Amino acid sequence: MMKLRSFFRTHPVFTVEEFTGFLSSDGTYNVRTRESLLAYHAKAGNIVRVRRGLYASVPPGASPENFPVDPFLLAARMAKNAILAYHTAMEAHGKAYSVYERFTYFASKPKPLVNFRSHLFKGVSFPQALVRNKTESFDVIKADRSGMEICMTGLERTLVDVLNRPDLSGSWEEIWRSLETVEYFDLDKVTEYTMLLENATTAAKVGFFLDQHRESLMVEDVHLKAFNDLRPRRPHYMERSRRKSGQFVSAWNLIVPEEIIHRSWEESW
Repeated sequence: MMKLRSFFRTHPVFTVEEFTGFLSSDGTYNVRTRESLLAYHAKAGNIVRVRRGLYASVPPGASPENFPVDPFLLAARMAKNAILAYHTAMEAHGKAYSVYERFTYFASKPKPLVNFRSHLFKGVSFPQALVRNKTESFDVIKADRSGMEICMTGLERTLVDVLNRPDLSGSWEEIWRSLETVEYFDLDKVTEYTMLLENATTAAKVGFFLDQHRESLMVEDVHLKAFNDLRPRRPHYMERSRRKSGQFVSAWNLIVPEEIIHRSWEESW
């Protein structure tokens, strides 16, 4: 029992697989024992079920109904080999402009949408180009959170991902304000990852963002040339699913929303 309490203390969030590994190391594992222990401790209020196969430990003296569970740990355990991504990765890096209740992760086999308390967890499959070239793990970093290891996309990959899928990253104001909190990007890594996605529109969007931030991010012509060579040959919207009227930026063959061109979010300041 003491070892089990230690497991709960050091695993604020855990999967059935992790619990099975603990029981096996203690020499007490079988399926019936595992299920009995989980059912007992859930009824006793020592753990809560988040979804099938995923649990959160309840600290001693806390209420199972309302004790705070770290949603980043949950997202990182939501599917096998989950990787925090998009706006969630920005938050995990401490670079997001706003705090969201939606958490997004990459996975080879994402789980269906999961609601837990006020949080929504959305799994996203890897872009097909990454799967095809077996580069899903490019610029994925590991970090410690409450003594547990989590995986998330690095800042360079996150920059490209949020521009590639703005629908998963918030408004344009949120995206721009978040990215502008980052003081430095490895532009060679940004370029390499953009090339891996094999998406002309995304290349143009990354190029446009870097072009707008030449001075602050120390962007040189050699970096922009790589994106310029990949830009679409005819005008593309920044986000096809939300075709708002915008301004045509011929250098990148992009129709850019007016709010980005004029930074309309600054007007209220």
